[in-house]
Amino acid sequence: MLFNSFFFWAFFLTVWLLYWRLSHRGQNRLLLAASYFFYGCWDWRFLGLILLTTTWDFLFARAMAATDSARLKRGLLTASVALNLSVLGFFKYYGFFSNELAAWMTSLGLTPLLPTLSIVLPVGISFFTFQSMSYTIDVYRGVIQPARSWFDFALYISFFPQLVAGPIERAETLLPQVLKPRSWKPQYFAEGLHDIVLGLFQKVVVADNMAVLVNCVFATPTNELTGTEVLLGIYAFAFQIYGDFAGYSSMARGVAKWLGFELMLNFQRPYFAIDPSDFWRRWHISLSQWLRDYLYIPLGGSRGGNGKTNRNLMLTMLLGGLWHGANWTFILWGALHGLLLCGYRIFVPHVPTAKLTFAGRLGRMVLMFHLVCLGWLLFRAESITQATAMIGQLVTTVGMTPLATTILGTMVLCVTPLLLYEAWVEWRGEAQSLLQIHWLPRGMAYSYVALMCLFVPPPVAATFIYFQF
Repeated sequence: MLFNSFFFWAFFLTVWLLYWRLSHRGQNRLLLAASYFFYGCWDWRFLGLILLTTTWDFLFARAMAATDSARLKRGLLTASVALNLSVLGFFKYYGFFSNELAAWMTSLGLTPLLPTLSIVLPVGISFFTFQSMSYTIDVYRGVIQPARSWFDFALYISFFPQLVAGPIERAETLLPQVLKPRSWKPQYFAEGLHDIVLGLFQKVVVADNMAVLVNCVFATPTNELTGTEVLLGIYAFAFQIYGDFAGYSSMARGVAKWLGFELMLNFQRPYFAIDPSDFWRRWHISLSQWLRDYLYIPLGGSRGGNGKTNRNLMLTMLLGGLWHGANWTFILWGALHGLLLCGYRIFVPHVPTAKLTFAGRLGRMVLMFHLVCLGWLLFRAESITQATAMIGQLVTTVGMTPLATTILGTMVLCVTPLLLYEAWVEWRGEAQSLLQIHWLPRGMAYSYVALMCLFVPPPVAATFIYFQF
């Protein structure tokens, strides 16, 4: 059930009309039922998985709060984390590691006897697993008190606007919103509409139009591509993945706002970043904060000198890469970002943004964008072999071919308006700057988005990239 489908909006309208006529308890029960229906539309077989994750973490958290034994609390937390990671590892990584082990054994002349399983990856499993893990960890740390009602906790885990692709919400921010009575406020409509319209433009106009061209480039044998086609294909993927993921997050925030919930901002104009740290403060903010708080800081963070700090950064980014998928390309993508974080700390002097000249900031933005694009090539490539071949092809034939012309023209048509809008927002420093201006230009902007969605539709609608994670 895609956010940019008529089926979803018929479903949401039904929920919304009932929702604001119910008491607080009724609202929560309706949202829980709607969330399970929403997830069941993807694959009803995995509803049991969400129920299991919800139930055992609810019970583990209650048990931790009921005991004064530090040893028992650690044991309960360990059991919770181990169960969650075991389920995530089985569904997401069994095939990858079993295949790698089988190849290694074969290279040694041994006969692997590993069972071959065809495992379907549950949509959004990494998102709701990380969200559930953060809850038990925070209960253990004493950051929050455990939920008293299983139904309320279940809604925190399965809240449908952000269930399958984030943002990864923390219990300390989302759970109180579940427990607190909600009433309609006039500003909800305008704020939600802004986020939904922006998300639709990012997804339908930018991401889906880029997807067709990106698929064409990456499906073509590399030796048949020119350097210009490869470069423009990488650029196109940079805006496809951004428009796709940021578009989902923006629509999730808008839908949640119309239900009286405030989800965290997950993207903040990442291609305006001037260094790797700045990029990760802007890109997939909920994941970068999760990795920081539950992995990087427990490893030691920036304590203990440069050597240990760089080690912790590399481990965090390697695991962040592995979180995205079971493929060496994702691990290399994480390694590249780890190296960038370490390299910038060591070799590039930190200059506060306010002290940078316009030319200096622009130069750093262009450099950082191209370093990120190098990572996107690893992220999108089917294999390391394809990625290295495409890098080699970059220095071959240049010039505008029909495919290159099509990519460039589509990017100018679809991406330029988004970049101009984001440059204006970056200058004003407010994510919802459009709401601060007169209603007439705001209405014209919304009308422009509607016309672009109608008259520049993608040839083929694409599912959201991050559903596979």
